[in-house]
Amino acid sequence: MAMLAWDPFTTLSRLDRDFDDLVRRTWGTASPARTTAGFVPAVEIVTDGADVLVHLELPGVDVDNDVEIEVAEGRLTVCGSRQELTDRTNEGAKVLVREFRSGSFRREFALPDGVTADDVEARYDRGILEIRVRNVTKPVVPPKKVAIKSGDANVIEGTVE
Repeated sequence: MAMLAWDPFTTLSRLDRDFDDLVRRTWGTASPARTTAGFVPAVEIVTDGADVLVHLELPGVDVDNDVEIEVAEGRLTVCGSRQELTDRTNEGAKVLVREFRSGSFRREFALPDGVTADDVEARYDRGILEIRVRNVTKPVVPPKKVAIKSGDANVIEGTVE
């Protein structure tokens, strides 16, 4: 009887292939016209004094041409798109794995009453879009005790017969 050595990497490779085949049969194969799941940039919102900073991760996005920021009806809207990176593959090359996300995105944030577009400014640096909304938060006032005043302090004393 011949003994065969078990190789866990071969088993994992087969499992990976089987899973890929299952995904292709369920959703079809990816083609250049078909994009992967939509691109949704990650967001971080923090306070900076009375201002609120909204950070969006937008690596690989041409913010000058592909991103718009709008303030209307109490909402801050950031929309745009990230183009598919087709120039990275040679003609005739077959894509084996594609995890880069591309496509259109739209993020909306509620603004407090009275905030206008004049209160909003944006800048882009190293893949992060920072939107500053000025004078949004009110400073926290520490609690203060209020003195209680009593009524007339004059008391009439006497005896009852």
